[in-house]
Amino acid sequence: MNNYLEIFVLIMGFLIVAVAANRISRYFPKVKLPIITGLLFIGILSGPFILNFVPLKAITQLHFINEICLAFIAFAAGAELYLKELKGRMKSIKWMTFSQLFFTFGLSVFAIFFLSRRLPFMAQLEWQVKLAIALLVGTIFITRSPASAIAVINEMRAKGPYTQTAIGVTVIKDVLVIILFTICFAISGALISKVPFDIWLVVILIGELCLSILIGFLLGQTINWLLARGIPTMQKAILLVVMGYGIYLLAHFVGAESQNLLGFELYIEPLLICIIGSFVVVNFGSYRREFIKIIELVVPTIYIIFYTLTGASVSLDILAQTWAVALLFFAIRLISMAIGAFIGGTLGGDPFRINRFSWMPYVTQAGVAIGLVSVVAVKYPDWGPQFGAILIGVIVLNEICGPPLFKWFILMVGESHKKKELLHENKIQKAIIFGLEGQSLALARQLMEHGWVVKLVTRNEERAKLEYHGVDVTHVKELSLIELKRLEVDKADAIVLLNQDEENLKFCELAYEHFGTRDVVVRVNERSYVSKFHELGALIVEPSTVMVSLMDHLVRSPIATSLLLGMEKDQDTVDIEMQNKELHGITLRDLQIPTDVIILATKRNNNTLISTGYTRLRLGDVLTVVGSVESLEKVRLKMEDTDLPSYNKARFKGKSISFKRKSIKTDLDLPG
Repeated sequence: MNNYLEIFVLIMGFLIVAVAANRISRYFPKVKLPIITGLLFIGILSGPFILNFVPLKAITQLHFINEICLAFIAFAAGAELYLKELKGRMKSIKWMTFSQLFFTFGLSVFAIFFLSRRLPFMAQLEWQVKLAIALLVGTIFITRSPASAIAVINEMRAKGPYTQTAIGVTVIKDVLVIILFTICFAISGALISKVPFDIWLVVILIGELCLSILIGFLLGQTINWLLARGIPTMQKAILLVVMGYGIYLLAHFVGAESQNLLGFELYIEPLLICIIGSFVVVNFGSYRREFIKIIELVVPTIYIIFYTLTGASVSLDILAQTWAVALLFFAIRLISMAIGAFIGGTLGGDPFRINRFSWMPYVTQAGVAIGLVSVVAVKYPDWGPQFGAILIGVIVLNEICGPPLFKWFILMVGESHKKKELLHENKIQKAIIFGLEGQSLALARQLMEHGWVVKLVTRNEERAKLEYHGVDVTHVKELSLIELKRLEVDKADAIVLLNQDEENLKFCELAYEHFGTRDVVVRVNERSYVSKFHELGALIVEPSTVMVSLMDHLVRSPIATSLLLGMEKDQDTVDIEMQNKELHGITLRDLQIPTDVIILATKRNNNTLISTGYTRLRLGDVLTVVGSVESLEKVRLKMEDTDLPSYNKARFKGKSISFKRKSIKTDLDLPG
């Protein structure tokens, strides 16, 4: 009873430290460091070697928390391996993955085994143990961090073939490295225990690997069954965490019982099982979006707990003695990775100017690497603490250097879409409003708040000379074709007509015949003109009915109408044009988008389709999407054309991507 009380006290004390670490780590991005680095730093500071908020005995007794977190990190890594979105760059992904696995692993193992006589913690060990350590270090050197990579991509709003290759290689490699670790871990065990290497060892190794894959498949089916139950999402999230930890308990049970029954330890890899289970859910299940929603809900808390506890577990006394070895390992990893990435990019057909820097996206390490280090450190207590301290030091260096290098690479290949780059003239959405009045000025200002460039046109010369608080007002003598070309109407993304019906109709005909502007919005005063504007494809706002229709919808569907009006906080409705060739033909149900986004309709060849999960995307489709502002930006980025200028381009060129904001509130301003 006293033991359970002690564990409870240690858990509560650690959770207080984790909450503080979460708050303090938010300041690290201000000095260009990732939040994960902040969590590790606060964990180290709170650990037994500095402030002792997390005492040394707590590290061992809280090891089960580490396993809970690792299982869920594996779920998150497997969820990123969504095959339907990786097919477009499979050649580059294939060669880059294979090359990095082969060369990074092979060169690292060779270098560490060759230098083992000069490394303090390995010098006195037998050659079998040295080879085992080299194999394990080489495996850990291959690991990457999908979470860190995705964080950089989101921050840079990166989109393009090289970004897609980087995330594809990162996720696939983390899956393959678990398989490789399973093999090397078993071989290392045989080397250290001096078990003769015969055919039965190979059979056992293959059997362990197949058993892990089978259990992973069954885990995926179990998760699908759980997601199909009609229980609240939070309860499903808790059960998913319990299932992940249950895999670790199963692995311990199988290892202990196999030793008693078979005379040898049968090792099944929990990380591999969890990754395969997650892979099955996202690729072969019907509840992918709900599963990803749970991942997004739980993973931030998991990261806070895991990285803080990992930082507290770093043996600073050992690291202080072996920092030179950590720097050497860091250099070996970078050199071997650069060689592997260059060869992989060359085989994949990427240009030389890109291949010189193609190693930069793969430096960062985090969750999976730390998890593998902890497994080895716990398994071999003789040299495990030195091994763990050195490798954690290498991982921290990679975590500090990796994100800036990845950002630099994204900028070099021209795949960053941060705001300052979107301000290029070909990326700005332009609108021209005909008619100077209070409502047109209000509409102009609202569009300008959303990043549009708005030009307001009037035929009243005296009123055009007045100042209108930042709104550009232009005078024209008449609505002729020459005047309209001078106004560059042909370059406008949207045109709004607020004049008399006769003038609006004349302009509509000119726009229809000469400019082909897709979105022409007309305020109609007399119903007799409605059919004429419809024939010309204009979007019509009728003042006499719009207010009644709006109130009717607010009464009958208040939530839906509030979303469309933009009245809900941080919610918006937008039209997004699909120009990503790699998504052509994919169904909406297979599209990997944020869970809070809903695709309401699809416009194709001027025909509106009610979207279902089986609607297939086509180039040029315009999707009407509702969701949070942040999520809508992610969807827009996914739909963009990936054929961007690839190296050292100061500006993006080509046709801009339509991203038109809808707001019924704008229409309400028009009638008066």
